[in-house]
Amino acid sequence: MYGIQSLFEALKYQAFVDFGYLMLFIYFIAMSAVTIYCLLQFHLLYLYKKYHKTNPNITYRKYDIGDENVPFVTVQLPMFNEMYVAERIIDCVAEQEYPKNRFQIQVLDDSTDETVEIVAKKVAEYKAKGFDIVHIHRVNRQGYKAGALQDAMPHVKSDFIAIFDADFTPRVDFLRTTMPYFEDAKVGIVQTRWEHINAEYSLLTRLQALQLNVHFTVEQAGRSYGNLLLQFNGTAGVWRKKVIDEAGGWQSDTLTEDLDLSFRAQILGYKIQYLEKLESPAELPIEMNGLKTQQFRWNKGGAQNARKLFHLIWTEGANKLNWVQKMHATSQLLAYGVFLWVFIAAISSIPLAFAFSELGISTHFLSFSILGLFSVAGISYTANITAALNREVPATTWEKVRFFGLFLTFLPISLGLSLYNAIAVVEGYMGKASSFVRTPKYGITTGLKKNPLKNASYLAKKISWITIAEGCMALLFAGAVVAGIRTENTAFVLFHSMLSFGFGFIFYYSVKHLNAN
Repeated sequence: MYGIQSLFEALKYQAFVDFGYLMLFIYFIAMSAVTIYCLLQFHLLYLYKKYHKTNPNITYRKYDIGDENVPFVTVQLPMFNEMYVAERIIDCVAEQEYPKNRFQIQVLDDSTDETVEIVAKKVAEYKAKGFDIVHIHRVNRQGYKAGALQDAMPHVKSDFIAIFDADFTPRVDFLRTTMPYFEDAKVGIVQTRWEHINAEYSLLTRLQALQLNVHFTVEQAGRSYGNLLLQFNGTAGVWRKKVIDEAGGWQSDTLTEDLDLSFRAQILGYKIQYLEKLESPAELPIEMNGLKTQQFRWNKGGAQNARKLFHLIWTEGANKLNWVQKMHATSQLLAYGVFLWVFIAAISSIPLAFAFSELGISTHFLSFSILGLFSVAGISYTANITAALNREVPATTWEKVRFFGLFLTFLPISLGLSLYNAIAVVEGYMGKASSFVRTPKYGITTGLKKNPLKNASYLAKKISWITIAEGCMALLFAGAVVAGIRTENTAFVLFHSMLSFGFGFIFYYSVKHLNAN
């Protein structure tokens, strides 16, 4: 009997050790994927820095105000239930420093609420002022935004199409700054950099601005300066109409039709001209559920495009793209999976934390992942301190200190979004279809003092099962922290603390913003 019991204990111990090695392997693979992604981002930082070192002063040629020989442009404003911002975007477009008889405005309205009447009244107002403006109201949302853009194509009067989402407030010189680049026949798209009109509204908007500044400086500009494929960001840009047609038109089989069409256009040989220094101000989501909806759409759409575009990059693009372009294009599409790898690393780290002592392996060999952290910090610092603000004077000490405070807050909150975004990525890879859920905006600027969410429309009505799971994750990782300290298995205590805080932050504000009073 004693021998059988000893054998049973030995088998249990061996099973524990085997499970520990399995978790170590999974964690190692996940963190390796995250680190590789970060190092490729660091290459974009290198390209960005290299260009600006030799081109310290970027200026853009502009058409003269009142020049009647400028190209005719159609400006499309796709929207769905945007009662708070619909008038503002129409006003901004009408104020363009561009001959009134040289551009057409199409309001592509799929709304089902008061937005329809608001738009109709505003369109009538500008028609009376002599603007070429039309209100195209669809009674269905077939194809969502991509469907609205494609359905409007037969009504486009020009060879060029500018697109703005409803929450944007384009600069008055937008058209006369972007249009000269189409004198180059290889330029199929001109994309401008997003700026944020409400970045200082709250901690949530400050953290979003921190992350988006990375995309619109180091990532987009780095790809542009390195002659790599980049993406049209869905808004604040201009297309050559024939490029849309040649690339197959707007297609609604992914949630990010902008990424899809822009890659197809570049594979054909057309170029995206990125104007890093031309800002297009827009509104950031001010409540957590709207932000999560936006993140879900971007990540699921990115994963869907990975399924759709890989073969185009490596087959149709084989003779048109060099190996660096193909590698970075592949990396860009796979990058949406980084949240999945982060979540896998987080879950596998719990049993691994208590297996290290039994495995007899030093935790120091996992320190390679610190490379990724330093890379992310360096990229974010460049984007938010030395580049994104177009500053003419160096950042103050306070601005630098504030950046590091925000960055250290941003890290755990990004971890807290990993479950939600991982689900989006898995659905995208699996080809699961879902509706295009737009991100509600409320006409917010930084200086607004009142609570815009009080009695606001478009707020989420009920808590989702994912939010409940996020709350459970916060408790799970808090328990792992306590257990790690009590058993002196502290290798992952800091990591688990960040995860607990991040998931708790996401859970708290997801519930709080269901009904903000």
